[in-house]
Amino acid sequence: MKREFILTLEDVTKTFDGFKAINQLTFYMDRGELRTIIGPNGAGKTTLLDLITGRAKPDTGKIEYGFDTDLTKLNEYEINRLGIGRKFQTPSVYIDHTVFENILLSLEGSRSVFRALFGRVTSAQRTRIQEILETVRLADKSSWKAGTLAHGEKQWLEIGMLLAQNPQLLLVDEPTAGMTDRETERTGELLMSLEGKHSIVVIEHDMVFVRQIARKVTVLHQGSVLCEGTVDEVQNDQRVVEVYLGRKHEPRHKPGEVA
Repeated sequence: MKREFILTLEDVTKTFDGFKAINQLTFYMDRGELRTIIGPNGAGKTTLLDLITGRAKPDTGKIEYGFDTDLTKLNEYEINRLGIGRKFQTPSVYIDHTVFENILLSLEGSRSVFRALFGRVTSAQRTRIQEILETVRLADKSSWKAGTLAHGEKQWLEIGMLLAQNPQLLLVDEPTAGMTDRETERTGELLMSLEGKHSIVVIEHDMVFVRQIARKVTVLHQGSVLCEGTVDEVQNDQRVVEVYLGRKHEPRHKPGEVA
């Protein structure tokens, strides 16, 4: 039986003004997997997410979702409707609406803002919203305005807003940027609780956080996959050591860890 990957990229290249941001990249991801991607600045991490979500189109190569859905032929909104959700580095929430309303506005299905906020909320919708708020640990703040939340809580709310769309594949870009140590730890716990229920790609620099959540790590360098493996395997790979050699580590990194 043919193995089904939720995401397949083969020989993908993307060039911007003569610079190869992605260079013959090949990447496979299993359904239900939690995959962490690391790499120095300019390695192609964000461009990779842009290509998956249709924000950018590859020059060459194949990008498939599931068994045979060609993402290169679809627009961003079409890719989103397939069940691919993306969280950017900076949280984007409706700051003047409550936490509950933020999830309500994000629920799967076509809803106008007016209808969502002023229409009748069904018991099924209320139950679903409560489940999501409990998952992201914001149930006790459901009536708070989103703008009053701490930075880490806004990040969790946005993850909850993605979950409301019932995505199969979650793309999460540096979710712990600007977080406290405790917020970072709780973010790791949240993402690990979603493993198996969703397929998750996490791009991150904080190696303490990577070590907390990582099952399999992909290292990007100059737009290609340099190596893949466990945290220990990639950190002991001489090629990875050379790529990071001389780079200043962030304060949260343990001695000898790469970013």
